Amino acid sequence: MKNNYQIEQQSLEYYLSLRYPMSIYPEDDGGYTVIIPDLPGCMSQGETLEEVLENINEARELWIETVYSSGKKPIPLPSKRIYI
Repeated sequence: MKNNYQIEQQSLEYYLSLRYPMSIYPEDDGGYTVIIPDLPGCMSQGETLEEVLENINEARELWIETVYSSGKKPIPLPSKRIYI
């Protein structure tokens, strides 16, 4: 089974340029929740689709920067998930 991690660490800019699949869920009381399954714990919320996409992009950047600077674990590469 192939894993989603690279052997060698790339530059921070490389990881920030990657496009990760995300899942967006409408909330019963309005707004949206979005998660990036490949980045454990990376999630956000927003009142509109535009807002939730802006928020998750910021959360993704912070997640990657934090993990990259800690050097404690590898940053996973984006999976090729398809949801139907």
